[in-house]
Amino acid sequence: MNETTATSGVITRAELMSQPEIWQQALDLTEKHSALLPAAGEKVLVIGCGTSYYMGDAYAYLRNDAGLGRTRAAIPSELDWIDDDEHIVVISRSGTTADVVELVERYGSTHRVTAILGDTNTALGLLCADRTVHLDFADEQSIVQTRFATTGLTALRASIGQVSATLVDDARAALAAALPADPAQVQHIVFLGHRWTNGLAQEAALKVRESAGFWTEAYSMWEYQHGPISCAGPNTLVWFLGEAPEVVADDVRSTGASVYVNDLDPQANLPLVHRLAVDLAALRGRNPDTPPFLNRSVLVTD
Repeated sequence: MNETTATSGVITRAELMSQPEIWQQALDLTEKHSALLPAAGEKVLVIGCGTSYYMGDAYAYLRNDAGLGRTRAAIPSELDWIDDDEHIVVISRSGTTADVVELVERYGSTHRVTAILGDTNTALGLLCADRTVHLDFADEQSIVQTRFATTGLTALRASIGQVSATLVDDARAALAAALPADPAQVQHIVFLGHRWTNGLAQEAALKVRESAGFWTEAYSMWEYQHGPISCAGPNTLVWFLGEAPEVVADDVRSTGASVYVNDLDPQANLPLVHRLAVDLAALRGRNPDTPPFLNRSVLVTD
């Protein structure tokens, strides 16, 4: 094994292992963050790309289901409209994502905009100077996001009273648990979610793709039997983020695939996913700290 392979994922692994403590820091700042984030009754639009979009989608479902006001998440390049009375929340670790910056420049003077950032010495930091949830303590060196994304979701959940009492302890349990499958044996991973955990499922699949270049998919739990299940087989791991109704799990088992579900807060599954992704990357000789073709921020937009 060469030196590059031997040290692959050192930075990512250290960052993902810090999540319980980092989440607790965010929870300790709930009062400060809640003063900036949307209040009950406001209409909310969450904007982000990639990982940030998936965290926004999870928050949107939670906020809608809590009856706190219409909430939606969108990718800026696919956005059809913005209502005059929407509170816009933008999520960007780097603070430099081009299409997010462009949107804030366009609507910052007409809408209330709040930014969740890892770095405020940036274009978005300057544009949202007075309305920034600054998560510098969760920022990362690795290109692949782990703790910044989950800490942002922690802050959003806390602002609407939707953090389980066991969240931090569950994250610690996820870091100590056995992996759901032997990385050397699994060939295909499917993540299934429902409502707010759909975003978590998409994020889990993205982490495995980015880190390991591995075949992975994500679906709404109740959509999986409508076609995608036909790809499952003996070397498939189907991971439920939250509940696993027997009517779905039994059909998965009939394919020869393995079913995995646990009792952790669904968000706490992500550190376990991160661990599996790093191990898969090591087996494939890939460094998740600097995956091919990826950068910390996408700076060019059409």
